[in-house]
Amino acid sequence: MVFSKVFALAFTGLKDELLAAQVETCSAKAQLEVEVALNRRLRTAISDLSTSWEVEPMDESKEEARGDALVDQLCYLGAMLRDLVRDALHIGVKWAMAVVCSGFSYDMEVVSHGFVTDISKTDAENEERLHALIDDVEVPGERLAKLFEPEVLPPETSSGAGEDGEGRDAD
Repeated sequence: MVFSKVFALAFTGLKDELLAAQVETCSAKAQLEVEVALNRRLRTAISDLSTSWEVEPMDESKEEARGDALVDQLCYLGAMLRDLVRDALHIGVKWAMAVVCSGFSYDMEVVSHGFVTDISKTDAENEERLHALIDDVEVPGERLAKLFEPEVLPPETSSGAGEDGEGRDAD
């Protein structure tokens, strides 16, 4: 009789532990499914970005087993995009100088050194003049930049970054 009571208590304890383990397993499984879905969306977003910027994708065959493969891909993509943006900046500056040369007489060697300061003015006055010049070219500069956007920017795509458009830049 005592043995059966001890066995019943032990069985009840084991049953409770088993139920708790099942609940914990279901919770872990649900969390894992969410992580797998997020991982899939992130892979799609990285692939879409790589494609739209014409960046050669990383070889994932060796990376699949590593947990930080997506971080590696994002770092790679970031470095490639930095190079593309730097190249676009250089192209833009060269084209802007070509625009200036196409209809105006300026010494491009002087222009290539940047803003010309007035040596009779203080640094603060030259800074104020610089900001006034930037303000003056805001609208025409925007118009000129829009002419070159197709040469510099990839086409807009709707990425899988977010169902509600989250993660995309707003113009």
